[in-house]
Amino acid sequence: MDISAQMLVFAKVVEMGSISAASRSSGQTPSAVSKQIRHLEDHVGQRLLHRVAGGVSLTEEGRVFYEKCRALAEKFHEAEELISSLDGRPKGTLRVASPVAFGKTQLIPILPEFLGQHPELTLSLELTDRPVDLEEEDFDAAIAFAEKLDKPNVIARKIMENERVLCAAPSYIGRHGLPERFEDLARHNCLRGLHSGQSDAWQSRIDGRLVSVDASGNFVGNSADAVYRAALAGLGIARLSRYIVAAKLASGELVHVLPDYAQVHADIAVTYADRRNLAPKIRVFVDFLSERIGSAKGEKAA
Repeated sequence: MDISAQMLVFAKVVEMGSISAASRSSGQTPSAVSKQIRHLEDHVGQRLLHRVAGGVSLTEEGRVFYEKCRALAEKFHEAEELISSLDGRPKGTLRVASPVAFGKTQLIPILPEFLGQHPELTLSLELTDRPVDLEEEDFDAAIAFAEKLDKPNVIARKIMENERVLCAAPSYIGRHGLPERFEDLARHNCLRGLHSGQSDAWQSRIDGRLVSVDASGNFVGNSADAVYRAALAGLGIARLSRYIVAAKLASGELVHVLPDYAQVHADIAVTYADRRNLAPKIRVFVDFLSERIGSAKGEKAA
């Protein structure tokens, strides 16, 4: 077995946490896997793994070497998926990132339909409101607010028109009252998102002029979902996408604050890297979201 194959085996052992688990995953015997690790250590002249109870741990040299092996393994699996997709059928693992609230309320409920249509696909989903770098983090596609897209090598397709509205729980309104004007928000507890990508100033155009208020408060959440839960709990006034709060506004569990205000240009897009835009698994996912969630208005460079 050549050095590249041994590096792949080493990466598998580290990822699986033990030689026995890696052997079961690869269909080899534990002794065969151990022998390949020994040959690799002899080749590089360094001890890479410590054998410990229940598994293995990396040496300092092993940690450095593993990063190179992991990169090799990722390229190998990417090449495998590319070759397997040449027959035009979507297959393999589709790696997707999505904002937390969108993933919970809009994406996950329709995944049974999507995966039912494509039985050879496995979807790996990360829910996060932090900025995602498609290529650096090896995602096939990411769902994002169109207002945040600023990379020229990313293709974006709008899948949902969206606006943000102001809302609060009746318990908060009962304690602090309703703001009557947009400027009154400066005297209220405003709930903010850590990864909103915007300043703390909330803005509104009133009578042709742009009015800003300092949206300050005692709570900052790392996702829109966290801000939503804080608003439901009565902590303060939140500015959230309408799709997140529509049901609670209808039920009365949230109160629509300043209903004449809405922050527009908060549309949702699905994005993918230009160099991978022809992969069947990505194409069917983009098309499915466009058709199932909302009508797309075409593709554009973000």
